[in-house]
Amino acid sequence: MHHKTNLPTKTCIQCGRPFTWRRKWARDWEQVKYCSDACRRGKVPDRTGSAAVTPARPGRG
Repeated sequence: MHHKTNLPTKTCIQCGRPFTWRRKWARDWEQVKYCSDACRRGKVPDRTGSAAVTPARPGRG
């Protein structure tokens, strides 16, 4: 019986979330830095679910 609690974990350098070892990373675990392809590309969705709003420029109506 396999116990997933015994798998090593790392913290994603992009989003800061913890992630667990996966079989597909077995050969490259030491080089794995990101939890997902989205983090690897640098496009992490906002966790709050709200869209990012850019502030209006002063002096523009």
